[in-house]
Amino acid sequence: MRLSDIMSHAGLSGYAIVAMVLFIVAFGGIVWKVFQRSNRDEYEHARRLPLEDGTPPRSPGDSK
Repeated sequence: MRLSDIMSHAGLSGYAIVAMVLFIVAFGGIVWKVFQRSNRDEYEHARRLPLEDGTPPRSPGDSK
């Protein structure tokens, strides 16, 4: 008796379907949240965080 025979007769195929539906719902929710226009300012701020170090921005003509 092979493992694939045991698993096919165990009746676990419903769990794979439920897992796939949950994944699709979660993925759709994440995509919907990310692409909402109301979150644009939040993501713009998060996009700039790595560049902010607390110093005021310099103009291109400033030398340091």
